[in-house]
Amino acid sequence: MAERMELTRPVFFVGFMGAGKTSVARRLARTCGVASVDMDTYIERREGKKVKEIFAEGGEEGFRAIETDVLRELGAKPDPLLISCGGGVVVTPANHDVFREAGFVVYLEVTADEAASRISDTSTRPLFQNLEAARARCEERLPLYEAVANVRVSTAGKSVPAIAREVQRILEKEGILCPQQR
Repeated sequence: MAERMELTRPVFFVGFMGAGKTSVARRLARTCGVASVDMDTYIERREGKKVKEIFAEGGEEGFRAIETDVLRELGAKPDPLLISCGGGVVVTPANHDVFREAGFVVYLEVTADEAASRISDTSTRPLFQNLEAARARCEERLPLYEAVANVRVSTAGKSVPAIAREVQRILEKEGILCPQQR
């Protein structure tokens, strides 16, 4: 195993569904010996129900309120985490403040078509019903991803390990991922 690293601040992964946010964060966590958390999984555990149930009960608005609460909570943890955010986290303006104040944002770029080819089971994705709608939503969110991003990483035609290595280099260069102090 490589030398253990530590984060100087939280790193938020944003991007459209299927960009590889969770896979890249997990890979980076394993490689560097830091902790990662998937926000949707965290929300499901905290709320005791699946994201699609939360959507069904409280609508997108209800889900987004919980999401903002969780984003603040994770961004404020004493030991910074790699946080893979849900694809729609950028639609809530309050979340932009959390990103700016709490951490560093890595935008993993992906097209809706490429995302569709990566997502094997769209039934778990309440907002990915069909490709046309996904393309429109991806297009609509693009300026929001760009607005919050400290750095953009294209995922087109790259493997998860390759993307994780690229992100690791960026985080080291930015002084966010450093060798652990003994």
